[in-house]
Amino acid sequence: MIAPTFFHDIYLLAASHYLPGEPINNQQIDAYVAPIDQNSKRIKQRVLGENGIQTRHYAINTAGKTQISHTEMACRAIQSCLQQAQVNLSEVDLLASASSGGDVLMPGVANMIQGALHAPPMETHSHQGVCASSVMALKDAAQSLAQNPEQDLAVVVAAEMPSRIFKQSRFTSQTQIDFEAHFLRWMLSDGAGAVLLGNGSQALKQTVTNTLAQQGLALKLNWIHSKSFSGDYPVCMQFGQGSHRSKEQHSDYSAEASYLDFPSVAEAEAAGHFALRQNLRLLPNLFEVAVHEYAGLVQGGWVKPAEVDTFFCHYSSEALGKTCESMMDAAGLGIPREKWFSNLKTCGNTGAASIFIMLSEWLATHTPKAGQKIFAFVPESGRFTVSYFMLEVLELATINQSSQRISSISPPAKQVYLPQPPAWIQQDMRQPVRDTLLELGEIWHQFRSQIWRTPLVEKINAGQLTPTDYVTWMAQWIPQVREGSLWMREAVAHLDEPYQVLASLITEHANDEQYDFKILFEDYQAAGGQAASIDELQRNAGGEALNSYLYRQAKQANPFGLLGGIYIIEGTGQRIVPWLLPLIKQQLKLPERCYRFLKYHGENDEQHLARWLMALEFALEVGGETTQREIVRTARDVATLYQLQMEHIL
Repeated sequence: MIAPTFFHDIYLLAASHYLPGEPINNQQIDAYVAPIDQNSKRIKQRVLGENGIQTRHYAINTAGKTQISHTEMACRAIQSCLQQAQVNLSEVDLLASASSGGDVLMPGVANMIQGALHAPPMETHSHQGVCASSVMALKDAAQSLAQNPEQDLAVVVAAEMPSRIFKQSRFTSQTQIDFEAHFLRWMLSDGAGAVLLGNGSQALKQTVTNTLAQQGLALKLNWIHSKSFSGDYPVCMQFGQGSHRSKEQHSDYSAEASYLDFPSVAEAEAAGHFALRQNLRLLPNLFEVAVHEYAGLVQGGWVKPAEVDTFFCHYSSEALGKTCESMMDAAGLGIPREKWFSNLKTCGNTGAASIFIMLSEWLATHTPKAGQKIFAFVPESGRFTVSYFMLEVLELATINQSSQRISSISPPAKQVYLPQPPAWIQQDMRQPVRDTLLELGEIWHQFRSQIWRTPLVEKINAGQLTPTDYVTWMAQWIPQVREGSLWMREAVAHLDEPYQVLASLITEHANDEQYDFKILFEDYQAAGGQAASIDELQRNAGGEALNSYLYRQAKQANPFGLLGGIYIIEGTGQRIVPWLLPLIKQQLKLPERCYRFLKYHGENDEQHLARWLMALEFALEVGGETTQREIVRTARDVATLYQLQMEHIL
């Protein structure tokens, strides 16, 4: 894992936000963003029932006319922020903006804001993205201040105005409106947030009008971490492309075609290319990625959950907030809910602006104390980016006025915590078990990313899988599955007498899976496979290498290391297959009997992993550090070979 960017001498001097108009409750929402038919009305009721939003703000009126522009909202948030810190616009050296899109396609949002403010010449950075773009703008500005001795102050602003694309008049002109397009109409709203960054000398200059400065405090930006997984997963949230349904009526254009590919903008809009869509089926994968990355931050000592005083977690609905909480708790990395701060219920989901609006409201309504740590998490579902940052409340007296700016220092001491394992992991595990799960979790995080980029999985995610592809996959997989129970029994035969407890667990597992290959072969034949006998089928090069490796490991004395291999193999069935199966079924339209093996493993591998955990605890109890190293090494080897097998399927 790449370490976060550490900041030695960067402080958050002020935070402010702007929300347009009066709060709009769930009864008033139809006057601004109205359902267009009965189906739309049912979607609205379902979404509002789950997202927990009670009021939000719109920059349009009931007639759909813009009352304040995207640029002007950003300007007001900036002006309020500078006024709070008693800083003149002429003192600002850098302006960084973040948004999913401004009032115009070009110039950049930051340039439009600078123009509207009539600001003097300065450096401007425009970040276009979705929710995490605000964190990237924050990091960009902080790095610029840290590395440039000539820069002292930077303003970072994030603004969103989705109401203009959700109003009824735009939807009634479109011929293709699906659930994915309707969903976000009831989720997103308008607003802007801004923060002012400065170095230590600027923090010491703050006047008593600053609430923190009145108390002799300053808010230090400790570090920022962001990572994109866009190469692993397909698009989850997008604007400017169509749905697969639109292709049915507009056969000249693929669902991935840009709105710019149409003869006119009007035709692109009619085809649904100006509807903001969210792939809800893909969304849960974002939280698995995010929690694994968070576990890495804990492992590296960047976050100690017990020391977090306030947790800003950006989520789009209360239902997803609960999902995030349960996954963190299951990983042994939970932060008590009473430490969470969210204003989703009253401000709605304002995308990139949400985290700054949250921070602004918290500073205005709470009394920070020296030593408090504020941890923020901002996931982005556009094409999966996760971002985190840490703030710490310090006493002004502790800031060294003569300190030299340092762009990076040694990271904090490494801590050992449990990563994101399945929900059945218990909190009272012995440390060797927790340490092993931590290392296995890191291997899994990398393995999952590699599997999602194999040609087969990329084809499935792109909606291009064919029955021939599926049969080819099964044909290479069947002989591998047939060997599974055999190499496990081989391993049992090489266990010494004191380890017969472990032998019984492995034998039970082998018994469960000894006939799985027959189910898979029947699935293969039902899908059109021509081989009359399993002996006619062959593994690919990666499969041959994996099979040979597993047998070689099984023939060693007391082959405890194979538990690491089982973790990777069974984990694939529990965490990857359940996502792929619905997509495969949707694309192939084959009879249900063609998917029995995939369905079985998606439903039962969690039970198999529970049995595996019992075996792991026993093996570590008797084998100590040597066994731990062997389990981790084998897991890494199996992940490499399994990925090689998947790479050569097609």
